[in-house]
Amino acid sequence: MPILAALVLIAAPAAAQQQRAPFVIAETGQGFAKLDDAVNAVREGTATILIAPGTYHDCTVQTGGKITFKAVQPGTAIFENQVCEEKAAFVLRGRGSVVDGIVFRGFSVPDGNGAGIRIEMGDLTVTNSMFLDSQEGILGGGHETVHRITIDHTTFAGLGQCETENCSHSIYLAVDGDVVVTNSRFERGTGGHYVKLRARRVTITGNSFDDSKGNKTNYMIDLSEGGTGLIAGNTFVQGPRKENSSGLIVVAAEGRTYPSTGLRIEGNTATLAPGAPGNPAFVADFTGQVGPLGQNDLGPGIRIFERRR
Repeated sequence: MPILAALVLIAAPAAAQQQRAPFVIAETGQGFAKLDDAVNAVREGTATILIAPGTYHDCTVQTGGKITFKAVQPGTAIFENQVCEEKAAFVLRGRGSVVDGIVFRGFSVPDGNGAGIRIEMGDLTVTNSMFLDSQEGILGGGHETVHRITIDHTTFAGLGQCETENCSHSIYLAVDGDVVVTNSRFERGTGGHYVKLRARRVTITGNSFDDSKGNKTNYMIDLSEGGTGLIAGNTFVQGPRKENSSGLIVVAAEGRTYPSTGLRIEGNTATLAPGAPGNPAFVADFTGQVGPLGQNDLGPGIRIFERRR
């Protein structure tokens, strides 16, 4: 047999095996059986890891580089149950991360913070993804390298709890910078708040908050330490099975770290689901800095504003 033909026969099975690998670095074509192996291969570089359709009991810790985790077909790459470091499926502390088209479901850990994503360092963008039936959807921030977190066209359902010492939420982020949440859906919460932020600036627009099938939930949006920015064009349905039904959007209930002057809340729609407790405040403000509010369409039984101390 000619030497060239023999080499082709030897190389073909290896190429086919790499092609079938579920995790492929787009820039090099390298394939890996485990996501963490693909992540470690990026090192401090910049890369996109393509994730094939499938259900994975797998997790990863990103410790460097800028990585995009991208489902080949949005909604078909599903990570469930398995967490790293007793935290999350994806523990992210590189120079930056993007998560695109991935489903996270079924995460639980003893401290109550089992999440799809734990962001610990670097900026984060999440788009076209789903976080389902876990203690927490996205948790983290707080590090000086986290300046901006962006979430777009993403669904959060069946998340949150207050059964452990600390409550968990659909989203819980601390950023001394910007948090942007757009065109996303929040529903069927199981405790805590839907969006809990400790952030200097927020943009929360075009989202749907449907609490009609929620259970033991609290606020729709909790700006725990104040903050300014824009909350607009969202739809809120307050459900009947609340742990705390007193407010939908609450500003600075835990502190006044960030000024709230100039916070715009306008163009939103809010209603009560059948059986929901009446008389909640659409906006409850602990700062004395919020207002006047823009035009919002509120259903019967919802007060526009309450000043709290």
